[in-house]
Amino acid sequence: MSASASDAPSAITPLMAQYLAIKAEHPDSLLFYRMGDFYELFFADAVAASRALDITLTKRGRHEGEDIPMCGVPVHAADAYLARLIRAGHKVAVCEQVEDPAAAKSRGAKAVVKREVIRLVTAGTLTEDTLLDARRHNYLAALARAEGRLGLAWCDISTGDIAAGPASVATLGAELARLEPGELLLPDSLLAQPELFELFGEWKQKLTPLPGPRFDAASGEKRLKALYQVAALDGFGSFTRAEVAAAGALVDYVALTQKGRLPQVKPLVRLESDAVMAIDAATRRNLELTETLSGERAGSLLACIDRTLTGAGARALAQRLSAPLNRAEAIAARLDQVELFVADAALCARVREVLARTPDLERALSRLSLGRGGPRDLAAIRDGLAETRRLRAALAENRLGPLPPLVAQAVEALGFHDELVARLGRALAAELPVLTRDGGFIAAGYRPELDEFRGLRDESRRHVAALQARYAEETGVPQLKVRHNNVLGYYVEVTPRHMERMGERFIHRQSMASAVRYGTVELGELEAKISRAAERALALELELFDDLAGEVTARAREIGQAAAALADLDVAAALAVLAVERRHVRPKVDASLAFRIQGGRHPVVEAAREASQASGFVANDCDLSPGQRLWLVTGPNMAGKSTFLRQNALIAILAQIGAYVPATACEIGVVDRLFSRVGAADDLARGRSTFMVEMVETAAILNLATPRSLVILDEIGRGTATFDGLSIAWAAVEHLHDRNRSRALFATHFHELTALAARLPELSNHAMRVKEWQGEVVFLHEVAAGTADRSYGIQVAKLAGLPKAVVARAAEVLTTLEKSGQTGAVAKLADDLPLFQAAVQQTEAVAAKASEVERLLAATDLDRLSPRQALDLLYQLKALLAAD
Repeated sequence: MSASASDAPSAITPLMAQYLAIKAEHPDSLLFYRMGDFYELFFADAVAASRALDITLTKRGRHEGEDIPMCGVPVHAADAYLARLIRAGHKVAVCEQVEDPAAAKSRGAKAVVKREVIRLVTAGTLTEDTLLDARRHNYLAALARAEGRLGLAWCDISTGDIAAGPASVATLGAELARLEPGELLLPDSLLAQPELFELFGEWKQKLTPLPGPRFDAASGEKRLKALYQVAALDGFGSFTRAEVAAAGALVDYVALTQKGRLPQVKPLVRLESDAVMAIDAATRRNLELTETLSGERAGSLLACIDRTLTGAGARALAQRLSAPLNRAEAIAARLDQVELFVADAALCARVREVLARTPDLERALSRLSLGRGGPRDLAAIRDGLAETRRLRAALAENRLGPLPPLVAQAVEALGFHDELVARLGRALAAELPVLTRDGGFIAAGYRPELDEFRGLRDESRRHVAALQARYAEETGVPQLKVRHNNVLGYYVEVTPRHMERMGERFIHRQSMASAVRYGTVELGELEAKISRAAERALALELELFDDLAGEVTARAREIGQAAAALADLDVAAALAVLAVERRHVRPKVDASLAFRIQGGRHPVVEAAREASQASGFVANDCDLSPGQRLWLVTGPNMAGKSTFLRQNALIAILAQIGAYVPATACEIGVVDRLFSRVGAADDLARGRSTFMVEMVETAAILNLATPRSLVILDEIGRGTATFDGLSIAWAAVEHLHDRNRSRALFATHFHELTALAARLPELSNHAMRVKEWQGEVVFLHEVAAGTADRSYGIQVAKLAGLPKAVVARAAEVLTTLEKSGQTGAVAKLADDLPLFQAAVQQTEAVAAKASEVERLLAATDLDRLSPRQALDLLYQLKALLAAD
């Protein structure tokens, strides 16, 4: 059932009329309508929320002759319910009471308390810790088109980060995969662009279409100038009109959802299209950079390398892993940071000791700037800024000479905040509530006037205790109590059997089965005094909170710089700990086309093997430098081809984020694009078979890879007929070698491809080493120059537990194929199909005989046999085995 203001009849209640009017302004959001201690939902909102939250759907009144569906959630637990609704794809409009109920009553008995939507909660505009993952960014992105070009902008309002850059139909998918935005804004006209249909289908749950005028470039420029209070945007970079339109739409949407309030936003950054390594969505998925194929963080590369101690540091590391740098100088500067902490273990330990005590400054600052912060956010600012002094002191003790440039910049950015820290230290109490409305967060002695109000309040409470003692003595009822509730206020309570002892001064107010309640003139006067003192104390505390929060937000720029410096130092020290712990080395990254890795290891697989106490990881070299930039890797399944391919891609990523790498030596020329097609699955939602998915991903690689790219391809062409697949793989190898000229690892079971080395000068054959021993196969997991002459698939099938009959027949078929050539042999095998049945029958007969021998042996007590009986038993067993 739905409802709007226009269809509301005059007979509906004033409350419901107010609800319908507010709901009409937010038709696309679930309306959290505040009623006392609950947020209530009505009509279709109630039905949708009860289903998503699995809560009871009830009813309240009637509308147009039908019951009004209703459900509700308690205000104190609203964040948990909001999180579930947002994850389910809903938007929520939070409607609060904005006036005192007493003021409403003064307007008449039927007057309704004024309510307004104070915030729209969407997946891309979350700020509460309870709704966010502290260790990852939550981006709101916007896509715009102007002058025939696309522009992409993104921000995290919980931290204030904002950036923009160019996009295209070809690169948009990779950009979105890098950002993983919680919400993507776009003009509704873009939904009609055929070239974007497929991409938008993948992001359907994240899309928020908006009217085109919200993406007007001129309006966007005005919004950005007003935000930063500048006359021109040239100081931030050279932005296209599409990028300005996208960034302006972001600012507009944040203001819309936050009802005019904006968080403290950092300076707008322009990310050049070639500034970071391009990694498409399929490659990110295949390499499991930030989550595994099953969608879990555990088991991903990020989980394996993350040693950060702060939420901001964890977010910075995740951002680096999603966007490896393409500038050798910038990479070297990051590596210098890490090297400092690797070389000075004592300094690293001192810095990490300080970082471990540092709260999340970025998100606390964002909540305070949006008017959504609390006393604990002020404490987080105080404690985090206090640690900057200790961090500067620790870094000043560096014994290895001048600090690396990025570390020196971080020390400068930490700033000096003693005055603010001291004020917050004086102002805040030792124990702090979550919400300002609870009061009690200002320390005693900070404001004498507040201490006076608190004294009156607390003294009055002592008067209540004194009154209780006096009343008990006067009436002779030791069990008499003075209590309080929100309906009666303060009252005297006794059991019914003591009613006759209560004198005339006690005014009867309420009788119940177990208690009788009375009021007195003294209690009434005392209650008024307590109420006034408590109200004044809380009002003054709220005023002091606003003052403190205002001082914090006035210094937002300096605090933001300190927060970024803390995160940067956390990442550098964490990567140093990782390097020492996992025996990583510093890579050399330059502008050449080199790719030489000695003793390379897969970081995730190695860590998993050590955790399970399995045998050590087998390291391998890889050299894709000019002259042998295309390696054709052959060998059986289970021998480690896919692991070898992946580990080299991961080493390149780690090197370009500025981390040490799992190898004994590493030299890499900057990789501009990374492509991986390792493993595939059906895409049933778009009607794609496994082979079709494989071909789509391969097409993207062959169309986009450059000489600076790194390509890893595994088993191209295996999803179709043998000759078709071989032909496709053959042509793909030639194209990579002659046209793309990329550094590439190409793993295959098509041994025929090894012949290409004779005419492709930069193709080098390599194979996974295997050892055969007594009919069994042993995988050595080593890569060596040369080719594999067999795939050992039958041996792998045997290890997997295929029935013996199937393994035996497969070996027979393989022998025939190898001797006769595939075309003629397959026809012959088809004619000889009954032979398969004979083989099965023969195998089953052997199994039956073996079972009879086993039964005879099991039934014989060998210890009781005489020599003659033992000899007879041997003849009997031999006869059983020899029988036809």
